[in-house]
Amino acid sequence: MIRSVLRFISLLFTGLFAGFLVGILVFELSLRGFDGSVYAQVQQVTLVALPVLATVLLFPAIISATILVIVTVRQRDASFWLTTVALALLLVALVVTLVVNVPINLAEGRWSVSSPPADWATTRDRWQAGHAVRALSALLAFGGLVAAGLRSSVMGVSQR
Repeated sequence: MIRSVLRFISLLFTGLFAGFLVGILVFELSLRGFDGSVYAQVQQVTLVALPVLATVLLFPAIISATILVIVTVRQRDASFWLTTVALALLLVALVVTLVVNVPINLAEGRWSVSSPPADWATTRDRWQAGHAVRALSALLAFGGLVAAGLRSSVMGVSQR
């Protein structure tokens, strides 16, 4: 029962986090056609609440996946390994966030919307590349958790 609840929580938060990141990626790519002042203005608006939402989704995903790995460590079956890989991918998303995206977010928060820095497009591209890596990591983590859950369900049914 505890595994099922943990798996549900992991799937829920990882799926929401992955969907959130894909949505932001689509939104960010749509901004590529605008100039620096529009980009800076939009970034400063989105930086108000989106980091909070990302945190609220990512940390429960990591915590629940970690506990799920610990609870299933004795099995060492495909479900365990898929969950472990999913956890590693969530940690990749966290590291990329902290190393690439957060420092850029902090810098962009100080930009003048009327005159962004001359290299604003390079900064935007670096942020979007980092974001694409974390979005892909989160999507793959979600896929790994789904596969682990399916594997676990099939194995549970065949053992009855």
